[in-house]
Amino acid sequence: MYLCTQHTHPASRQNSALRVSVFFYMVKTKLFYSKTFLSHDAQITLLKSRGMTFADETKALHLLENIGYYRLSGYWYPLLADKQNHIFRPDADFETGFNLYKFDRELRKLIISELEKIEIAVRSKMAYVLSTEQNIFWIEDATLFANRSLHQSTLSKIEDELNRSDEEFIVSFKSKYANRFPPSFILLEIASFGVLSRLYSNLKPGKPRKDIAKMFGLPDKVFASWLHSLVYIRNVCAHHARIWNRPMSIQPLFPRNPSNTWITDRQAGINKIYYALSMMLYLLNTVNPKHTFRQKLESLFMKYPNVDRKAMGFPQNWQTEMLWK
Repeated sequence: MYLCTQHTHPASRQNSALRVSVFFYMVKTKLFYSKTFLSHDAQITLLKSRGMTFADETKALHLLENIGYYRLSGYWYPLLADKQNHIFRPDADFETGFNLYKFDRELRKLIISELEKIEIAVRSKMAYVLSTEQNIFWIEDATLFANRSLHQSTLSKIEDELNRSDEEFIVSFKSKYANRFPPSFILLEIASFGVLSRLYSNLKPGKPRKDIAKMFGLPDKVFASWLHSLVYIRNVCAHHARIWNRPMSIQPLFPRNPSNTWITDRQAGINKIYYALSMMLYLLNTVNPKHTFRQKLESLFMKYPNVDRKAMGFPQNWQTEMLWK
C-alpha cells in the first residue's frame, strides 16, 4: 500500500500524521482481554476468595448455571468494599445479591405491564386525533411531518411490520383492498412503541400534535421527550437488562406547567429510574385514574426492604411529593 503525498497540503499531512499518532497511542494504552473462562465451581471459589459468603452453595451453583456469573455480578456492586479490586464487605453474601436481582426482575415486569397501558392509550389517541383532524390515511401524508426522510424511513419500518404480520385483521384487509397501507387506526395496531414515538416526534408543530399531548396533560415538546424516554426504558426491560440503578442515557424534559399533579424537585433522579417511574405514574393518572401502580411499587419495596432506593434516584422526601401520595 502506498500513500501519495506529492499534491497534499503540508497542513493536511501534519494533521494526518497527528491522527495516526493518536490512533497508535490509543491502541498502546488499551489492553487485550486475557481473562480465562471459569467453571461454575471455580466461580464460587473466586467469590469466596474475595470475601463473599454463601448460605447455600448448592443453590448458588444452580443460579450461576442458569442465570450466569456476568449477569449476577451487576447486582454485587453495592456489596463491594473495594470496587477496584472486587473485594466484598465483611457482611456480603450471595443471597443479598440474588435478592437484588429478583427485585430488579420484578420491577422490570411491573414496568412492562404498566407501560402497555400507556402505549395503548397513546396509540388510540394518536389514531383518533389525526384521523379526525386530518384523514384516516394521515400516516402516508408526508406534508404532516417535519423531516421527510425520517418519515420515509418510518414508513419503511411500518411496511416491514405489515409484511410480517399474520394478524387476521391485516390478512383480511390485504385480501380485500389494494391500498399500500390500511387506515391509521388499523395500521397503528401493529406499530411498535418506538414507531409511535417516532411518528409523534416528527409531526409538524400544530394543532394535532398539541391536542394529543394535551390529552396527557403535557406540552407537546415534553410529551415527545417522555415518549422517547419511555421507549428506551421499555427496550431495556424487554431485553432483561438491569434497571434498578441504571443511568438513563435518554433524559426527558421537565414540564414547567403540567396540567396535573407532578413532582416539585426538578433535579431528583432525572437520570435514574425514579424519574421514569414518576412519568409513568403521571401518565397513568390520566389513562386510568383507578390504577394500582403506586400500590404495586410500594408492595415491591416492602417485599425487598434492603433495596437502596437512593441508587434508583429516589430523593429522601419522595413520599411527601403529592404525585406519590
